[in-house]
Amino acid sequence: MAATHIFPGFEPDGDLHLSHAVASGRASALFAVLAGVGLALATGGARPLQGRALRAARFGVLARALLLAAVGLLLGQVDSPPLVILAYYGLLFLVAVPFLGLPCRVLGGLAVTAALVTPVLSHAMRTSMEPAPIEEPGGADLLVDLFLTGTYPVLTWTTYLFAGLALGRVHLDRRSVAAWLLAVGALLAVFAKVASAALLDAVGGPERLAASGDQPLDSVKDSLASGMFGSAPATDWRWLTSSAPHSGTTLDLVHTAGVALAVLGTCLLLARLAPPIAVLPLAAVGSMTFTLYSLHVLALAEDSPLLVEDRQTLWLGHVVVALVVASVWRTTVGRGPLEALAAWLDRRARAAAGGDAGDRDLEPSRSER
Repeated sequence: MAATHIFPGFEPDGDLHLSHAVASGRASALFAVLAGVGLALATGGARPLQGRALRAARFGVLARALLLAAVGLLLGQVDSPPLVILAYYGLLFLVAVPFLGLPCRVLGGLAVTAALVTPVLSHAMRTSMEPAPIEEPGGADLLVDLFLTGTYPVLTWTTYLFAGLALGRVHLDRRSVAAWLLAVGALLAVFAKVASAALLDAVGGPERLAASGDQPLDSVKDSLASGMFGSAPATDWRWLTSSAPHSGTTLDLVHTAGVALAVLGTCLLLARLAPPIAVLPLAAVGSMTFTLYSLHVLALAEDSPLLVEDRQTLWLGHVVVALVVASVWRTTVGRGPLEALAAWLDRRARAAAGGDAGDRDLEPSRSER
């Protein structure tokens, strides 16, 4: 994620930059899938909460959603390259609330349904709308931006949410589950790319897409390679055959969700093999992504004293500092500052709802690890 924010999409010679070839679209999708996993773990894991406890948990998630949205909208006012995801995240949390008590199979079915239906629905809804500008959401069209036309549209991103919730309802501590995630995720990722290439060729390829939207062919090819900004153009239904990053098509959603499954499975397997000290820095970063992401956006601001001209140095600095700071903070203090605020709001909301105000965070407990 940091790499795609820091490095340009293309090299000076016109080749796609390695960071974008590897992570564009996939990093943010993994971010969203893990949000669903965290929500599932915080609401019972493989045994979903029910009754009064579930009602209280829903109020806690609502409180977290409002905080995410507020911080996201504030960060969106900063003159920084990343298009901030947190406000979209907040709306995703709100969408998740009615589904928190559902079992894995139902959530898995919802993920498949969302992947098949929401891209078509999005395309149909946007055919009568002017293309949205590439900017932070806000103003009178805030909800439309967040739900439909923005960079991380919640309508299609419900696929990642439901997939993550379903994953959080299985026994992630089992080696067989981790191996299954790796194998199935890899198959889905490869299938989506192969199917997209075949379908796009069958409908006329980039040339047909360029003609339908009266766009330069090179511009279309660049979009297919490096990605779009949330949704494929609604000028022609043939765009739905693409699997380009951030295109929001079915095949893009299947590919990126597959990569998320494979990465999660791989990490679970590595965590079983590696000594705890070896995975501590990664676990620490994962436990305070809200804080680190916000600092990352601020550090890239136009007037930030932390900016350096060399992109490689800048990227390494963000990665190394995040690993070191998170490791030290996690082992000496505990939760990150924004994570602690979110947990406090969660507790207050649960208590106000008349439920358990226990200190349950969006990460697995020791028993769930």
